Amino acid sequence: MFAIIKTGGKQLRVSQGDEIFVEMLNGNEGEKVNFTEVLMVDGKVGTPFLKGASVTGTILKQGKQKKIVVFHYKPKKTQHKKYGHRQPYTKIKIDQILLSGTAKPAVAAETKPAAVAKPATSAEPKPVVKPVVSKPAPAAKPATVKSTTAAKPAAKTSTTTSAKKPVTKTEKNDK
Repeated sequence: MFAIIKTGGKQLRVSQGDEIFVEMLNGNEGEKVNFTEVLMVDGKVGTPFLKGASVTGTILKQGKQKKIVVFHYKPKKTQHKKYGHRQPYTKIKIDQILLSGTAKPAVAAETKPAAVAKPATSAEPKPVVKPVVSKPAPAAKPATVKSTTAAKPAAKTSTTTSAKKPVTKTEKNDK
């Protein structure tokens, strides 16, 4: 029997007795972990998760992976940066895979806090009644009086051009 679970942003194929490495989970060595985000069990696929399915396991080890070196280098410039990183992990041994939640549940170390159940409401939603607010009528604008001043005359346009005419050969000789 195998299952596909989702943990730490990854999907893993597990079977009973497997030892897997996952992203760091809260908990100590020897504690039980319950994975409720089960995508598939033996060909039965959920949408997106199978309801009532769970995978339980035991934490074997909390640790850090081997160090990787990250080196940023810009050629022809005196710029470089070197640092390392060690990714934390949790090693888990899969104890059992349940298609339905018939066995007693283990302590959920990986799952998110349970949401508070909302009380049941009636099937029909109540209509929302908004109070009618009347807006005051806009004040009447006073009539505008046209001014009796004369309109400005249009600006005069000049007919002469400021650009010089090109001088021809005959005009050069005349001078």
